[in-house]
Amino acid sequence: MGRVAFVHTGAVVIPTFARLAAEHLPGVEVQNLLDDKIVADLGGGADVARRLADLGDAAVAAGAEALMFTCSSISQYAGPLAERLGVPVYRVDEAMADEAVAGGGHVSVIATLPTTVRPTAALLRERAELAGRAVKIDEVVVEGAFEAAVAGDRARHDALVAAAIDAASGDVIVLAQASMASAAEGASRPVLTSPGSGIRRLASHLGRSAG
Repeated sequence: MGRVAFVHTGAVVIPTFARLAAEHLPGVEVQNLLDDKIVADLGGGADVARRLADLGDAAVAAGAEALMFTCSSISQYAGPLAERLGVPVYRVDEAMADEAVAGGGHVSVIATLPTTVRPTAALLRERAELAGRAVKIDEVVVEGAFEAAVAGDRARHDALVAAAIDAASGDVIVLAQASMASAAEGASRPVLTSPGSGIRRLASHLGRSAG
């Protein structure tokens, strides 16, 4: 595997994935593709599928042999895009969802946007069905956290998310967005996040390991 393309909907996560790729994908060249308006345009009539297809075409033209969506909000487009491109398109949150389903019967999904909490909950139900497990899912949207992140106030974002973690009723807690992972560092309870588990699964699929 020579090159992998990460498709991002926010620039804030690019350094995190660069670090994880360097650790878990030795020898793999990384390409970052960004459309930071896709999440805002979901459900608004914009042709998100077409825009993702354009990004995918650019990645394959540049030599990418696999893609990974780093945003949960666009997970539902991964299958159709993989079929169109003829290369694998991985979902960063799939490994996290499998871990959550295996870990308990009551999962609290915490997000800062409704457009992300719904796809993540849907993915959990999909993976639970595949595993033959019954899972209760709570959907929690943290008011004000997304606005704080956009304004550059990461401390407030993390504090609001941490408070939601404390208040969550599930025995397993999932942070729906890769951009929320920093809030898990000071959490009082164990929390599942997608970047690390997603990259480790990608490395396994690609037959790569940092050892």
